[in-house]
Amino acid sequence: MCGVLRQLMLLLLAFLSITPSCSAWNFHHQLNGTTPSNGTTTNGSSSCPLANGASSNPLQVYTIAANNITASFIPYGARLISLMVPDREGKMQDVIVGYDNPQDYVKDTLTNHTYFGCIVGRYANRIRNGTFVLDGTTYNTPKNELNKTQTLHGGSVGYDQRNWTVTALSNSSITFTLFDSGYEHFPGDVINHVTFSVNSSYGLKRPNPQTEFTARTVSLSLTEKTPIMLSPHIYWNLNAFKNETVLEDTLLELPLSSRYVEVDSRLIPTGNIGNVSSSLNGTLDFTKGKLIGKDIKSADGICGANCTGYDNCFIIDRPNNASDWTSSPQTMVPAVNMSSITTGINMLVTTNQQAIQIYSCNGQNGTIPVKGSQVARNKASGDGNGTVVDKIEQYGCLVIETEGWIDGINNPDWGQDPFQIYSPESGPAINWATYVFTAS
Repeated sequence: MCGVLRQLMLLLLAFLSITPSCSAWNFHHQLNGTTPSNGTTTNGSSSCPLANGASSNPLQVYTIAANNITASFIPYGARLISLMVPDREGKMQDVIVGYDNPQDYVKDTLTNHTYFGCIVGRYANRIRNGTFVLDGTTYNTPKNELNKTQTLHGGSVGYDQRNWTVTALSNSSITFTLFDSGYEHFPGDVINHVTFSVNSSYGLKRPNPQTEFTARTVSLSLTEKTPIMLSPHIYWNLNAFKNETVLEDTLLELPLSSRYVEVDSRLIPTGNIGNVSSSLNGTLDFTKGKLIGKDIKSADGICGANCTGYDNCFIIDRPNNASDWTSSPQTMVPAVNMSSITTGINMLVTTNQQAIQIYSCNGQNGTIPVKGSQVARNKASGDGNGTVVDKIEQYGCLVIETEGWIDGINNPDWGQDPFQIYSPESGPAINWATYVFTAS
């Protein structure tokens, strides 16, 4: 508890050292000479104080490391672009989806717009009809999904497309900062910090190497009441593309998620909360763990119109005696347990969030290549039974978004406002998730 409070105090003190004049610019809009939705012109510079050794280049690669874990990032979207952990044979594998060349993330934004590895915000997931009401005032955000009928991940130019500033950097951690001056027609100014860190531990009770990757976002509303819901948007593949899909390789357990948010064909909440055991013959029931592909053929239409797969918000219901959100990741009950039969890599996720969005990469279709670096590793080790996977196929990965109940701002009866609406008087919005890796 004391360690977490100390961390929060350090982050809040960091706020005081960064004034609201700290601005961020949008990289691909600068390239194209266009203007963000708040009407300001991107100027290609940032007044945020850079950390020692940091660059203003939005595509500069930064790497942090601890024993048996290495993570790399770029400021464009505060984006995780590589995460290396050992498999059961001790070989290092990259377990996230993305690109080797940072320039390809900019190209992706303009074409596929996958949101590979980025922080999404100011409000993650969907906003019904691109509108919400606060204290009697109606706000309209850019509609950037389904023929411009609703808002996804913060609007046309969300946090995923902003150049965050590197404001702290060490061997094992990096902090990105973004000042949001009313981007995408959200009310008020918000300053955001995201700190990524890596750690490794051994001990008598942990004979196998255990490595940890942690993402912490802290966002402070400076001027007005506003929705805030950031989330890491990481695509995972624990089999490191030694198989074409995760369906028959990857086991998923959501032990705290017996409920889910029901959605319509646009993936907008209906307002109803479903039970995973009784809905769709248990297709959404991962409480005991099962292969991702076990019931996926029955998941028809629950990921949107003409879609088969998962794209669903699972509610986290913690036991009454579980630690609260101020507790450390080490004392909380994991919300996700995922493992690959092929590599033996296991990942436990603990988070302070109220829900998890699970997306089974239904929209991938083999047009995006697997990172050449990971393909080379698989070729060198002779993995894949002679078949080299070099394209990201449908169901070739899994996205885990730690966040709140989706579109909670348009469903006040859920009582989620304390976790999604913030003001200068309310204190910061905090999202942390720790990913613990072992292999067996």
